[in-house]
Parts: sequence; C-alpha cells; structure tokens
Amino acid sequence: MCNKAFPVMSKLRRHLLTHTKEKPFVCHVCGKIFSQKGNLTQHFRIHTGERPFCCDICEKDFSHKGHLNDHYRIHTKEKPYSCDICYKEFSQNCHLNRHYQIHSNEKPYSCDICGKNFSQKRYLKDHYGIHTNEKSFSFDVSGIKFPHKRYLKDYYGIHTNEKSFSCEICNKTFSKKCHLKVHYRTHTNEKPYSCEICNKGCSDKSDLNKHYRTHTMEKPYSCDVCSNKFSQKSGLNKHFLIHANEKPYFCKICNKVYSKKSDLNKHYRIHTEDKPYSCDVCGKAFSQKRYLIRHFLTHTKEKIHSCDVCNKKFSQKCNLNRHCLIHKNEKLYSCDVCGKKFSLKYYLNNHVRSHSNEKPYSCDVCNKEFSQKINLIEHYRTHTNDRPYACDVCNKKFSHKSNLNKHCRSHTNERPYSCDVCDKEFSLKRYLKIHYLSHSNEKLFSCDLCSKNFSQKRYLKDHYRSHTNERPFSCDVCSKQFSVRTDFNKHLRVHSNEKPYSCDVCNKEFSRKSYLNEHYRIHTNEKPYSCDVCNKEFSFKSTFNRHCRIHTNEKPYSCDTCGEEFSRKIKLNEHYRIHTNEKPYSCDVCGKQFLEKRYLLKHSRTHSKKNLHSCDVCKKEFSEKFHLTRHYQIHTNEKPYSCDICGKKFSQKYCLSYHNRTHTKEKPYSCNVCNKQFALKSNLNEHNRTHTNKKPYSCDVCGKQFFHKRYVKKHFRTHTKEKPYSCIICNKQFSQKSDLNNHFRSHTKEKPYSCDVCIKKFSQKRYLRDHYRTHTNEKPYSCEVCNKQFSLKTDFNRHLRTHAKTKSYICDVCSKEFSQECYFKDHYQTHSKEKLYSCDVCNKQFALKSTFDSHFDTHTIVKPYSSDELIFSEIL
Repeated sequence: MCNKAFPVMSKLRRHLLTHTKEKPFVCHVCGKIFSQKGNLTQHFRIHTGERPFCCDICEKDFSHKGHLNDHYRIHTKEKPYSCDICYKEFSQNCHLNRHYQIHSNEKPYSCDICGKNFSQKRYLKDHYGIHTNEKSFSFDVSGIKFPHKRYLKDYYGIHTNEKSFSCEICNKTFSKKCHLKVHYRTHTNEKPYSCEICNKGCSDKSDLNKHYRTHTMEKPYSCDVCSNKFSQKSGLNKHFLIHANEKPYFCKICNKVYSKKSDLNKHYRIHTEDKPYSCDVCGKAFSQKRYLIRHFLTHTKEKIHSCDVCNKKFSQKCNLNRHCLIHKNEKLYSCDVCGKKFSLKYYLNNHVRSHSNEKPYSCDVCNKEFSQKINLIEHYRTHTNDRPYACDVCNKKFSHKSNLNKHCRSHTNERPYSCDVCDKEFSLKRYLKIHYLSHSNEKLFSCDLCSKNFSQKRYLKDHYRSHTNERPFSCDVCSKQFSVRTDFNKHLRVHSNEKPYSCDVCNKEFSRKSYLNEHYRIHTNEKPYSCDVCNKEFSFKSTFNRHCRIHTNEKPYSCDTCGEEFSRKIKLNEHYRIHTNEKPYSCDVCGKQFLEKRYLLKHSRTHSKKNLHSCDVCKKEFSEKFHLTRHYQIHTNEKPYSCDICGKKFSQKYCLSYHNRTHTKEKPYSCNVCNKQFALKSNLNEHNRTHTNKKPYSCDVCGKQFFHKRYVKKHFRTHTKEKPYSCIICNKQFSQKSDLNNHFRSHTKEKPYSCDVCIKKFSQKRYLRDHYRTHTNEKPYSCEVCNKQFSLKTDFNRHLRTHAKTKSYICDVCSKEFSQECYFKDHYQTHSKEKLYSCDVCNKQFALKSTFDSHFDTHTIVKPYSSDELIFSEIL
C-alpha cells in the first residue's frame, strides 16, 4: 500500500492496522479501543494509577517511558527538534508539531456545535465545556467547580501562593508554566504573533487580540455605573476602583496610596531611581515600559491611532482620547474654587495648584520649583541641552514637542486658529490671544516705574530690563548681550547665516518670519497702515511708525554719552559706534572696516565687480541700482522735486531737503571742537578733518592728499584735462560743475549773494566772502618770507610767486613769461585783438575783463569804499 519495509513481520502486521483502521484491543474499564496492544497497556495505567518509570535525578514518576525520556531533556537541556522556518528548538516532537501550526495557521480541530476551529485537540476539549457547562473539577476548600483541570491548578496556586516555575535568567517565579513561557520572550525579544493589518509583533496571543481592538475600535467591556466602555477587561477593573474610591496599596516611604499594585510598583521606582527599560536606538532609560514604547515612536514616527472625525493621526492612544474631547466638547471635571471646567482630571489637578500655589517638583541643579512634572522635565533640558525632537524637513531640533509642532506649521503654512472678529488666521493660539487685544485695545500689565502699559506680561518683563539694564542673553561667538530673548535668537542667525523662511513667489530667503510677511506685501502691493494726518499708506508697520514721528517730531531714542536724540533705534545704535569707534564689519579682501553692514556690501562690489548696473546711454556702471536710477536723470534732465519758496527744482528728494535748510538757516550738525555748525552731516565730517588734519584720499598721479573723495575727482581732471560740463549758451567747457554754475551767471547776470553792510551783490559766494574782508579788514593769509598779509588767497598766491622768481606761464607767440595766469590771459588778448567783453549800456567792447569792470562802474556809479566802512573797520 505504502511500500514501507520492516525488518520483523510483527512490526509489519502492526503497521497494516494503520491502513485498515482496525482496533482489536478494548479497555474493559471505559471501553476505549486501540490498534496496538502497547497503547492499551499504557492507557490502562490511567485507571490503575501505576507509574513504573522513575527519574533518577528528581525521582518524578511517569506512566510512559516516552514521558520519562522527554522529562530527562529538562535536566540535560537537550532540544533535538528544531523548526525549519524560524529555527526555534524544542525538547519534544509534539511541541514542534504544535509550533508548526503557528506558521501554517492550521486549525484542524473544529467544534461540531458552533464551528469554531482550534489548532490543538485539548483546546477543542476545553471549548466543549462552554456548551455543556460541565464543571468536573472542584476545589476541596470552597467547593468552587471548574470545567478544566488546569483552571483548578491555577486556582490552587492563588491560595497556596505557590510559584513552582522560575526563570533561569532573572530568577523570577510564576505559578503557571504558560506565564513563564511568555516571560521568556521578554529576554529573547521573540514576538511570534503579528498583526495582519499593521504587522506589529506581539509576544503573547492575548496581547495580539488586545491590539486588534485598536483597529476595530471594539470595546466589549462596559461599566455598570457610568456605561463607560473599555477594550480590555483589565481597564474595566481599574475603572471600577474610581467609583469605589478604593486604594488598597500604599507606599511605605511617602505613604502615597494607589488603587493598583502596578501603580505602586511604578511609584517605588521614583524613590529607587530604577529605570529598567532602555531605548535600543539612543540608549535613553525609562522607569516604565509605556514611557519606552511612547519614546520609541519618536524614532519610528509611527502614528497608528487616527481620529474618526477629522482623520488626524496620533502616535499614542491617550493623545487620541484627549483629542476626541475637542469634538465632543465634554468637560466632566470642574474646579471647586473658580468653577472652571476641564476635559481631563489631569488638567484639573494642575489647575488646582494655581490656587494653592503648590509647586511639588523642584530642579536638582538650580532648585527652581514647578507645579507640573512635565514642566520640570522640560526645564531639565535647559541644563542638559537635550533636544530630542527633530523636524523632518529642515532637521532643526527642539527640546519640547510643542515647539516642534509649532515649527512644523512654518513649513505647512497651517493656521488652525482664526479670529472671530476679522477672520484673520494664526498658527499659534497665543498669537490669536494677542491679536484679540488689538480689537479690545486692552493693556492689563503696567510698569511700576514709568507706568507704561502692555498687553502681555512678557512684554512687561522685557520692558523692566530697560530700567535695570539687565542683559541675561549673551552670544557665545561675539559675546554681545541682549535683554530680550527674541533679539538674541535673531542675532544668532547673523552668525549661522540661517534663513529658514522662503518666499513662494520669488524664492527669496529670510532669517525672520516677520521679514517674509512684510516681503509678501511687495508682491500683493498691500498697504494696511495709513497715516491719520496725511492719509499716506504704508505696507510696513515700522515704516508707518517712522513716518508718524515726522508729524509728532518724536525722538524716543537718546544717546547716553552726548544726549543726541534719534527717531529710530537703528540710528542710535549706529551713532553709538561714533563714540566707541567700533567698526564691526570688515572686508575679507582688503580688511577695510565699516560702521554699518550696508557700507560693507557696497564696498564688496568694488572687489567682485559682480551685479553691476550699467547705463544704456553712456554705459557707465554702478554698484547700486538706485545710483543708476539717479544717474538716468542726468540724461533725462528730470527734476520732479521743487522748492515751495524759490521754485528751484531737484532730481533727488534728499537734495530738496538739503536745499530747504538754505531758507530755514537750519544747521543741525555742530563741531565738538570749535562749535561751528553745518547744514549737512557730510560737511561736518569734512570739517572735522581740518582739526585732525587727516587727508585719507590721495591722487594716484601726483600723490596730493585731500580731505574728501570728491576733491580727488575734481583734482584728477587737472591731469586728464577732462571737462564734462559745458555751457548751453556759449558751449564753453568746465571741469567742475560749480564752475559751470558760476559761469552761467555771467549770461543771466544773476547775483544771488548780497553784502549785509553795503548791499553789494555777487554772483559767487566766495566773492562775497572775500568782499566781507574789505569791511572787517581781515587778512588771514600771511607770507612766511616777508610777513606781508593778504585778505584774498589769490593775492597771497600771486605774491608767493614774487619770492619764487618763477614764471610758469609762457606766451606761444612772443615767448614772454608771466608769473600769474590772469596777466598771461590779458597779454594773450593783445595778439588775438579779440574783444570778448561788451557793455550792455553803451555797447563799447573791451579785450580785458578788468578794463570792462572799471568801465561798467562808471554807469552804475558804485563806490564800494566809503568813510562809513572805514569807521566800521576801526570799530572791529
């Protein structure tokens, strides 16, 4: 039939009975039939209680020799049978066969009544007792009956407290063998049961069944008192203790009571500081296993719990339950003092401490006290600098999970909180609360020193430091100190060059979110801020506040050293560097230092020659775009800004502002040495160099040094003979624009400068200045050779040539030499016979200007020198 061979005929006959299914041997006691006589003999020992086989080591008796052999392997630790799939080893073949059913998921035994399938026959027998309600095994003491013998054994162990099974690794004892098997898996980390939905592994089948309920949301156990449902019976039992208010377990150290023994054991670890559970990834240790499981989700990023209403996912079920209360809006716990309601008892307990001012948790390092334990844990991270939460997008790390969640909204642009008044949305709830104050204009916090009011307490704290001059935040790189933490964080990005915020439109990056929000208005052209005085609109609040100070003339920032006031704080900070002579920005190429960063950026372009802006007309290049825009107005001759008093037009607004000071006589800048006042700051800076005799600008050709850069440019034209300015009337060219303006007045006959003493008018300011000396008899120029004094610098220079005996000007026609240019020009006219100067009154023409001026005075009858002037000079 099966072609199997046997050495003895008797074994063949015995084997044939397996094919014929014949069972000729019958038990006379219970009528059970067997195919082999040996099997009947073994069975009969059940009735007689005979156990002829004894273990030599522990003297345990067995009815079968095979059972004795299997028992011997407990002492020898021999496991000859191994699984082909997972290579697990077993001491008995039946255990291996039973184990195979875990992989094959085979359940060959089925119930005839309900059709339920089982992997082992003994499980089916146990199951039959549910239908028959048969309880054959009873306890001798109490008479309680059980359907299975193993249930009776378990009950015996509870009363006798017998734990005959011990773990060979940790020596922990158990009353049941199955519990010992499950316990072994905690050492081997074996998880033979896996979830078909999420593939999560479980060491015990009961744990797998409990886990399945997290997917099915099944809660078969309900409370008879409050109808609250639970997925596990243990959860129901624990819940019953809330109604009974029973706490039978107490701590022997601090007398704290608990309703569960497991909670007491966990509490003991606070005193012993025992942390038996450690993370395999980062090595962090925990006192409770649930803390380890919860921590492990920070590495796996797994979120297995989801909300049925909004589909939001959570890594922990407690967070899901807490979240569900948002939808239910259910608040079962209320404060007895103020009546405030809470959705969780945990929140209520924390709230009660705000009335009692109780702070039971203190820091071991700095002794700071906290009302909540989580605040203490978060505070510890300030000492350890631990940041366990990292952003998946930019890898930025945070010490608090709440800060990570808030940060993630900067990437997702999520704004879950909206204002009921104006529908404005916010990413954080505290921003919404702050925004509400803008509608109510409420400022609850006031300063005790200056009575200034603030809408938030943190603003008041920051403000207090302006009185105490406290700066608790210092930079590790440059040691700069800050009184406000936000300013400190912004400053750190200067060193790290971090720009986490980028524009969706143009991809420009920013170091602060406020800069990004303000930048967006460039694209949207939004101007939410308008001036109440002139109705001018602004897109930035800082620009709006700055503009308002124009009307109020407010200058809230003052220098501690010189008392100078400023309308902007940045100007005050820049001004401070004048006193400290600090130049924090230096060029990497040439090492030149600057007061402000913008000056460094401008200077850097002189080295890189990149991003230069060139003029389409003359191809001139500029490092700044606004310089190019200003240059274009030279070609277009556009002058959009005009003076209200004299009607003069200007191409730039700042030029008009400077010009207005000529009418108002305002001179806001004064010299600290001689108290001389100036209308422009640049003029003051140039003047200061006359005291320090510092001439930082030099000519590359002749090495001559100058106080100002523009003087070098003007001087350089003497070498290049460049004359870029030409008269539109006579086409005469000039190297300096001021010379062109002075020349232009010769055509217009304009003389804007008049003498206060004799009312004589002049076309140029320097002529008026020289003329004043005729009244004051001032002679500031003296010759070092003969001590002769002169009121005019031209006369002084002319005189110096008499000592030098050099004649620099030579006539090309007759080779006559002259010491002065004016004499040379007058002589040159004698050769050309040209008469450039004509009298407007009598049309008489003259070759020399001096002759023309003398003639013109005969018509005007001007006598510049009188006896009154002589008396005036004597008085002076």
